[in-house]
Amino acid sequence: MSNFRINISRKLGELLVVNSLITQEQLNEALEFQRKSGLKLGQILIEKGFITERQLLEFLSKQFSMKFIELSTVDISPEIVNLIPEATARRYLLIAFSKKDNLLSVAMGDPLNIVVLDELKLMTGYNIEPVFALENDIQAAIDKYYGVESSKEALNEILKKTGSEEKDADLAVVEKKDDSGIVNIENKEEMAPIIKMVNIIISSAIKSHASDIHIEPSYKETRVRFRIDGVLQPQPSIPKKFHNAIVSRLKIMADLDISEKRIPQDGRIKLRFSNKEIDLRISVLPCVYGEKVVMRILDSSGLKLRLEDLGFEPENLAIFSKCIRAPHGINLITGPTGSGKSTTLYSALSTLNTPDVNISTIEDPVEYNLEGINQVNVNPDVGLTFASGLRSFLRQDPDIIMVGEIRDFETMSIAINAAMTGHLVFSTLHTNDAPGAITRIIMMGIEPFLISSTLLMVVAQRLVRTICKGCREQYEIKPEFLLSLGVSKTIIEQNSIGGKIILYKGKGCDKCANTGYRGRVGIHEILEITDPIRELIVEKASSGKIKEVARKMGMITLRESAIRKMMAGLTTVEEVMRVTASDVD
Repeated sequence: MSNFRINISRKLGELLVVNSLITQEQLNEALEFQRKSGLKLGQILIEKGFITERQLLEFLSKQFSMKFIELSTVDISPEIVNLIPEATARRYLLIAFSKKDNLLSVAMGDPLNIVVLDELKLMTGYNIEPVFALENDIQAAIDKYYGVESSKEALNEILKKTGSEEKDADLAVVEKKDDSGIVNIENKEEMAPIIKMVNIIISSAIKSHASDIHIEPSYKETRVRFRIDGVLQPQPSIPKKFHNAIVSRLKIMADLDISEKRIPQDGRIKLRFSNKEIDLRISVLPCVYGEKVVMRILDSSGLKLRLEDLGFEPENLAIFSKCIRAPHGINLITGPTGSGKSTTLYSALSTLNTPDVNISTIEDPVEYNLEGINQVNVNPDVGLTFASGLRSFLRQDPDIIMVGEIRDFETMSIAINAAMTGHLVFSTLHTNDAPGAITRIIMMGIEPFLISSTLLMVVAQRLVRTICKGCREQYEIKPEFLLSLGVSKTIIEQNSIGGKIILYKGKGCDKCANTGYRGRVGIHEILEITDPIRELIVEKASSGKIKEVARKMGMITLRESAIRKMMAGLTTVEEVMRVTASDVD
């Protein structure tokens, strides 16, 4: 979409019709849209595809007897560029590109703005020759010519702060994609500082095993943060004046519209880094001080597909393994965003993925590609929703179906129908604990007897950070404190040595960025739908009552699962309290 700045009149619109650049019907449609939206007529004509920005600018240049320039082909002297301050150039979208005697030629986003022309004349002391140029070309020239030296200084400062080597700064994104659609990151001798900054941010995040990169504009600077082991960690900040250039670079990599700054945009980049394929999911959101960028890093090489690696307690692993191998029914995984639900689902599917089984998934989006499994991306724009995709799957002779998320009555009812007709269904749901999923499904409008007859198990899960092995150390703690956490007297007695309890924590070292943690492991609460639980579901019992009965039957809660990890020396007291704060009776 365009952000066209020139406000052309209705009369100029009629001249476009006379010159056969648009039709009368297109002009009428644009004028009607302008009346409702208040947008500029030229902007509407471009956004609706009735005319290109180049065609409109060439037409306007003839009408106003002004020049139109291909700014991308012009080599501009720094001496001329610096006649206009960078702040002014960015504010009004303009750049000086030529000077002859007392005449300064300036490419402008809106060369008809007399107020700006007068300001430029007073500022520079030259007479101003306004020239038409494509807005993208002007923005690119501003990013290219302003602050080259200061951007190099900023880059060097970032290199020092991050401890990156110069060769890391030389990482480059090759613009031409290969046949697989992968963008290659490789070394280059010559590279713009902005590109190096972007590559340092991405490569540093990958090396730090971050799951997300946050690039956030503030009033004075651009803040960079990595989400490592579920917690956001600040990185060296970047001077604010480079923010737009960094965002533009990321948009180019993700094939997004660099001129559109008013609406959110989403994209995807595939990278090859250190012989690994990395997926980046990019979300751009307009904020008060500029566009915020969040990148989700999906590294398939780090995907754990063995059930034994997910952190299940032996009792939970036995239940989980039994339920995922049932001939039909529904298995649900619950938990907040970032709790590892997708990894658990992929692990289950990978375990069941054999040549004699037909597995189909519909996801939003597909995070990891699994060989031998038919995976579909949700696309609401063309009517491909979880419900419609699931309905189509039933005509594809599947044995196992995975639905990325159940959000409504329609999707849940189709899933139940699939389970009742002999299919094994996996999905996710957003609830705080396993028993709460029952209440959530009933609130969707599903009859309790349908739930009790199709549901196999509900798994609630979280991720706790594990203690760094490089700086792990032990300390003593009083048994009374553990009792307050919900640790049973039996467990305390089993782990007591001479009346003392030994726990572990990370001191902090270079390997864990002085956090004391490195990596995460799952904690799980598995509600198996046994006959007593089915009776409670049919009776519409509260989630509290279901949890009470399930615990008497041996269900391990999230807090109890975390405590086991703590007593085994895998995580800390602080992590147990942070992650399971809501799981307290």
